[in-house]
Amino acid sequence: MLTATHRSQCIAARRAFMRPGYRSYADVGLDGDYVSPYQLSCGNPSGPVLISYNWLDAPTADTHRDTLARMGYLPQMLFNRVLDLALSLAKMTRNAIYLTHAFHLLPAQRSATVSVADVEASFDAITRHEIAGRPVVALGRVATAACARFGIPHRAVAHPSARGLPIRTKAAQIAEALGG
Repeated sequence: MLTATHRSQCIAARRAFMRPGYRSYADVGLDGDYVSPYQLSCGNPSGPVLISYNWLDAPTADTHRDTLARMGYLPQMLFNRVLDLALSLAKMTRNAIYLTHAFHLLPAQRSATVSVADVEASFDAITRHEIAGRPVVALGRVATAACARFGIPHRAVAHPSARGLPIRTKAAQIAEALGG
């Protein structure tokens, strides 16, 4: 379980984490009492941990600031439609899980590649401390590689936004990894 003190330390680490070429949540007006804005809806401190690649890109965060400040995510995105279906299949709700990222800054462009060194620096500084002994589901290759690199036991599944797999297939993989 992620204690309040431990959570505060993770938030402080996320606020201190910077890399050239990336914007922080504060830079786009979305800093808050969370490690990731997703945790407004998916922040259960004792729930299973889902780790994605990163949250969003800076232009999308700028454009959708009001919705993101209220919900922490954009319901219309493929990632979230797959996640909602997975949770339904697992008979769970968003408030039963904890969703975080391997990389905690915002790239300058949509779908920009984040270097392995930057992902590992973020994972080391923040993400690995959020896990707190809970079951981990790594969403996609980047999260899976980061978990493996840091010796984090995990279930690897396709990223919800991955191309080439049907939505229902990706959702079923996630649901099964969550125990549903």
